[in-house]
Amino acid sequence: MKLPRRRFLHLIAGTAALPAVSSIARAQAYPTRPVRIIVAAAAGGPTDIIARLIGQWFSDHTGQRFIVENRAGGSNNIGTEAVVRSPADGYTLLLANVVNAINATLFEKLSYDFLRDIAPIASIARVPNVMEVHPSLPVTTVPEFIAYAKANQVNMGSAGNGTIGHVSCELFKMMSGVNIVHVPYRGSAPMLTDLLGGQVQVTIDNVAGSIEHIRSGKLRALAVTTATRWEGLPDTPTVGDFLPGFEASGWYGIGTPSKTPAYIVERLNIETNSALADPKIQARLSDLGFTVLAGSPADFRKLIAQETEKWGKVVKASGAKPD
Repeated sequence: MKLPRRRFLHLIAGTAALPAVSSIARAQAYPTRPVRIIVAAAAGGPTDIIARLIGQWFSDHTGQRFIVENRAGGSNNIGTEAVVRSPADGYTLLLANVVNAINATLFEKLSYDFLRDIAPIASIARVPNVMEVHPSLPVTTVPEFIAYAKANQVNMGSAGNGTIGHVSCELFKMMSGVNIVHVPYRGSAPMLTDLLGGQVQVTIDNVAGSIEHIRSGKLRALAVTTATRWEGLPDTPTVGDFLPGFEASGWYGIGTPSKTPAYIVERLNIETNSALADPKIQARLSDLGFTVLAGSPADFRKLIAQETEKWGKVVKASGAKPD
C-alpha cells in the first residue's frame, strides 16, 4: 500500500520527535528517589549554606528529598572524589566551588581530573572577597597600603594554603610588586581572631565573614576583589581600580559525575535557575553577601575552565603548596 505524501511526512515528523518526547518524559520522571548533595567542607560554612538553600528548593519542587552530606577534608578533595566515583545517574551531586579550580594545579597528583570527571550543571553565586587591614595600620587606600608594604614588613593572614584568600594574596603580590609575608591558618575564624588582635595586619577574605567587623570599625576595608563594586559596601572601591585587571572572587555551583544523562543535567539546570529567579532566594543570597550567577551548563563549564587556567598560573608562579 502506498501512503499519501502528507501522511508519510507526518509519520516521519512524528518519528523524529520521539527522542525529544522520550527525553522530556524521563526528565519529568527524575528523581524517583532521594538525591545526595555532597559538600566537601564542614557544616556551617558558605558552601554548606548554599547547598542547603538550593537543596531545599529542589526538595520542594521535585517531590523528592535532596540530602546534604558533608565530607570535609583534603582541601575539598575527599568530597569531590566521592562524587567522581559515584554512579553517573543524577543521584549524587557536588556543590562545587572555586577551590576545585585551584586544586587542579595546587596538588601535583590527584586521583581525578575535575574538568574531565565532573559535568557542570549550573553556577549559583559569586561572593566577593575584601582586602581589609587592622585599624592600627596607617593606610586607608590600596595605593597607601602598597607604599607602606614596600617600606615595612607586613604579614597577611589567610584561611590556609591554597584557599581563595591565599591565591588572591599571591595575585596581589604579583601585580603590585610588594613582598608580603603569607601566614596560613586552619580556617577563617582563627585568622580573623589574629587579625582583630593585630597579630597579622592584612587579609583578603570572604566578605560574609568580615562585614560586621568592618561595619563596627574593628577592621578597615580597603577594597573588594570583584570586578565591580559590591552593593554591601557601596563606597568601597575595587582592587582593580588601582591594579587594572585584578579580580578574585569565590563562586559556587552544582556538578555531577561526567556521563550523567543530559536530560538530568538539563532538568537540574532549569530547577537551579528557577530557584535563582525567586525573590526569596535572591534576598537570602544577598543577605549572605552573594551575587546571583545564573546560566547554562556551558556557561558554568566555561567559568570553571577559565578559573582553572587563571589560578593555575598564579599557583605555579608563586610556588604555592598545599598544607
